Amino acid sequence: MTETKLPFQIDWSSRSKMRGPGEQSLGKLLHSLRDRLAPHAQGVSLTYVDDRGMRKLNREHRGKNMTTDVLSFPSSAEKGAFPHLGDIVISLPTAEKMAKKFGVSRRREVETLVIHAFLHLCGHDHEKDRGEMMALQAQLERELLDAEPLSMSLKRGRKPGSKVKKLKDGSRVVVTGRAAAALVRRERVKKEKKVKVRKVVKPKEPAVKRGPGRPRKEAAIPAKRVVRRRRPGPSRSGVIG
Repeated sequence: MTETKLPFQIDWSSRSKMRGPGEQSLGKLLHSLRDRLAPHAQGVSLTYVDDRGMRKLNREHRGKNMTTDVLSFPSSAEKGAFPHLGDIVISLPTAEKMAKKFGVSRRREVETLVIHAFLHLCGHDHEKDRGEMMALQAQLERELLDAEPLSMSLKRGRKPGSKVKKLKDGSRVVVTGRAAAALVRRERVKKEKKVKVRKVVKPKEPAVKRGPGRPRKEAAIPAKRVVRRRRPGPSRSGVIG
C-alpha cells in the first residue's frame, strides 16, 4: 500500500526591488526537501528582501546590526495547529553579490540558501554541531541539484574608501560610496568648526612688585585756571572834534 503524500503549500512574497526565482524554479526543490527532511510538514513561506530589510530583521532577532544572506524562522505552532514548517527570508542583493564572486547564477546561489535555511527549519544548527549540517547540505546539493556544493562563507575585506559609521544605538557599520563620502565631509566640517570656536587667550602681564612701606604715588590733581575778566574802559565816540 502506497503512502499518500500530504499537500504542501508554499507561500511566496517579495519586498525586494530585485526579482528572485519563484515556483517554477524552486518549487520542485522545496517539495523534495519536504519529502526528504520533513514529510509531515504542510507549509513553508519564502520571502525576498533587500539588504535594508534583512539588516533590520538581523538586528531585531539576532542582535547583529548588519545584513546577511539568509535567515530561518522555525514555526512554534501548538499541537493540533496547521503544520507550518517555518519562514525563510533571503536577501537578493547579498545573494547576487555572492553569486558574482562564485561565478554562478543568482538562481544557483538562492538554491544553496534555500537548502541551508530548510535544514535550520528542521532543527539542524551548524554553530553547535561538529559539521554534520554542512555535510548533509553538501550531500543534498549533489543529489537534488546535480551540482557541486557552494560555500556558505567567503572572506570579505573592506572596500577601498569605505568608512566605519557609528549609529545612534552605539553600533558600527561599514559604509561605502556616497555614504562614506558624506561621512568624510561631516568630519571635516566638525574639525573646521572646532578650530574657529577655539578662543585665543592673551597672556597676562606680570604685576609690578613694590617695596615694603613704599607709599603709592597719587595722581596729581591739575589746578583750576582762574580766568579774570577785564573791566570795560570809557566808551569812545566816533565823532572827531
